[in-house]
Amino acid sequence: MTLDAATALAHLPPGLRAELVEEFRKITRNYREGRWEAAELDGGRFAEVGYTILAGYLDGGNYAQTASKPSRFDHACKLLENADSKLYPRSARVTAPRVLVALYDIRNNRGVGHVGGDVSANHMDATFVLHAAQWITAEFVRLFHGTDLATATSVVEALVERQVPLIWHVGDTARVLDPSLSLPNKTLLLLHSLTTQLTDRTLAKHLEQDRLSNYKRVLRQLHRDRLVEYDETTGHVTLSPIGAKAVEDRILPRQVL
Repeated sequence: MTLDAATALAHLPPGLRAELVEEFRKITRNYREGRWEAAELDGGRFAEVGYTILAGYLDGGNYAQTASKPSRFDHACKLLENADSKLYPRSARVTAPRVLVALYDIRNNRGVGHVGGDVSANHMDATFVLHAAQWITAEFVRLFHGTDLATATSVVEALVERQVPLIWHVGDTARVLDPSLSLPNKTLLLLHSLTTQLTDRTLAKHLEQDRLSNYKRVLRQLHRDRLVEYDETTGHVTLSPIGAKAVEDRILPRQVL
């Protein structure tokens, strides 16, 4: 989410606005990296923030300072429909709460939030979470925009643009879909997005580096820059905190949200 989006929500309390922006950012980042389960888990937290915002709005602007989870999420969202229809639009009373319930259901009942769900986390569910979060945020911009109408409209249009994952999983292979990224940056992005421990050979396979000896030079330089820890004895490559920050500050912001 851009600074313009955060500015467009300026009428919300700072704490809730910051939480909404952060959860939306996490959903889009994890989706771009192909981390479906993480995107779905973030959808649950996003739903809680969205509910808190709607509850405050429909209570005459009596907002909580930070988000909290009601004890019965679906029931609490259903109660929002009782708000005065003469004062508040249907999207805030009915449509948005129902979308939030669906988001929360993905979090709790699709094999994400706990053991025993029906199915494992997947691209389809994560795509729903992404677009539901986009729709909710766009509605909030319409309701609470603290800027001129033209700016708010442009923010909404940007929010509903199609998101393309940066990492594409094909069987056991992960491909970086942005060909403009340098080889070192592609390496950092893969290390950031994949939760399994990676070796130089695995990374070379993902990045289609046929000459491992040449690719090791890239890893050695990343190691010298302290962006990764590269153990040539075992071949293991681990992303450092500095490397993770580089991905989040330099690589991911280049992608259009």
